[in-house]
Order: sequence, then structure tokens, then C-alpha cells
Amino acid sequence: MSVSEFSIDPWDPGYAAAMSVEALTERGSTSAELELGVEAAPGDWSPVTPRGGAPETLLVADGVRRIDARVWVHGEPMPLPGIAASYAAGIVRCGPDGADLAEIEVRRSLISAAPDTPEVKTRHATFQPAQATDSSMESLSLALQRQVTQLELELSVRHRRDGSDLLLVDGPLRGRTQLADTVGYIKTHHISYLPAPQSAVVGALASGQRTPVFLMGTSWRRHAWYLRLPVTSTAPWAGIARCEAGADLSSEQVVRLADAITLALLPLAGVPYKDPRAPQNLVPIGGLEKLLRHYLGDPQLMYRALRSAARG
Repeated sequence: MSVSEFSIDPWDPGYAAAMSVEALTERGSTSAELELGVEAAPGDWSPVTPRGGAPETLLVADGVRRIDARVWVHGEPMPLPGIAASYAAGIVRCGPDGADLAEIEVRRSLISAAPDTPEVKTRHATFQPAQATDSSMESLSLALQRQVTQLELELSVRHRRDGSDLLLVDGPLRGRTQLADTVGYIKTHHISYLPAPQSAVVGALASGQRTPVFLMGTSWRRHAWYLRLPVTSTAPWAGIARCEAGADLSSEQVVRLADAITLALLPLAGVPYKDPRAPQNLVPIGGLEKLLRHYLGDPQLMYRALRSAARG
């Protein structure tokens, strides 16, 4: 086998691949509704080199979550399972003089489907009651994720200074599409949404280029595009991230936003010697995640505090 016949995915093998095998082998099998002609006719797709300049300020929002304990909420007619969880969100302001931490906030919740879920006070923290739709682990986890998203939303609104700020949220834009000049940032790919001809354009992107913008609809609609961050690997999806923006934007608005965010992300790309998920795990996101997990506190200490409160 010659050197040209294979390439190495730059992500640390301890993490899931940036592009899953299923996404590559099941190309075209997605049920997503696509409108590929937002910026260019489907047959005219080719890599796009962004025009204009990067925004003066980019806000980056991220959140983390942790289940501290599985619990039982005792009530009528029977006890119901739940989770005690800690979560945090933060904002980093990136500008010409570097990146600064704007704010971090930590909250804790006791989540269950029980109508009388109690507030739990421990020696180290208070867990506020929150409602899940049912007692399945999926429902409990979704309720927790909704709270993380809501906290990110509150911090984002609080720190938008004026109309010139762009906001990047780590993860899908769902639940935040009402925010102006906001982009969701997805760094791992489990589904290849594009048909084969357009998906080939993703693989042909050079560092700093993006695909044309398209509209996609699953359980919700949004604009999307792929971009390639600076990377030396020749793996087909190395350095590829997907961005999302609101479906209500005009084609001119979303194209300007796609160009601006692509240019803004290039200098923020992660570097392999610092981050095993480089370049997609952006430097401000990687640093913010570490800080947020630190602010959650010691998990064993929180677990012991919850056990002590339960005995009391």
C-alpha cells in the first residue's frame, strides 16, 4: 500500500471519529429535507472562499453538564426515579486583543417526573426541582439539556453589547434560532446530510473555505454550511465543521453571516499538541469547557453531600 492510499484522522483515537463510519457509508440515506439552491444551484456547487472581513467581536457560548447522582423521589402512588445534576454555562468574548472570559454561572437541579419533586439542600449546594415529561433516562437527560440551553441563552442575551456582535454557540442552534446574528457550531458528524455530488464538495474544501449555504429540515428548519479549518491531514473530513443559522434569514443575510463566521473561526482553530480534538474544538471552547468543569466542583464531594442530605 502506498502512502497516497490512506490517511490518518487527526483526532485522538480515544475520542469518537470526527466523521463516523455510518455517515460516510450511508451517504444520502438521511430523511432530512434539503433545499440546496440557497446560494448556488445544486449543479454549480464548488468550494467558496469567504469575502469581506471577520467581525470585530465574536461571543462564544458553551455549557457543560454532570449527573451527580441517580435518585428516587418518594411520593404517591409510587416512588419515581430522577437525577441530581450540576450544570454550568459561560461566555468568552473574542476580539482583536485576544479572548476574555465574560461570565460563568453554575446551577444545580433535581429532575424527575414527580409533580412534587422537592428542593434539596446539601452542605455544599442546593438542587432546585425541575420537571421531566416521564421517568425514562432519555427524558431526564433531555430535561437537563434544556436547562443547559436555557442558561446559555440567558447569558448570551445578557452579553450582547450591540448589533455588531456575532454569537457562536457550541452545538446545534435548536432552541436559540430567535437570536440575531447567531450560529450553531457542530464539530462531529454522525450523518452526512448532503447528496453525493454536494458531499464531494465538502471533501474538496481547502482550509478556510466553505460550502454554499443550504436549507435543511429535520424536526426543525435551519440554514447550514460546512467549512474546513486549518489542518494538515488529508483525511476527507479532517477539520470539517458544520454551522447552522436561522431559517428566517434571507439568502443575502445568511451568506454574509457564513462568510463572517468562517473568517472569524480560522484563527481560533484548536492545535493538536494542546487539544486531541483539534482543529474543530476551537481554542476558546476548549478553554471554556475546562473552566466550566472546574466550576462544577468535586463530583465525589457532591455525591457524598447528596447521600448525607438523603439520610437526613
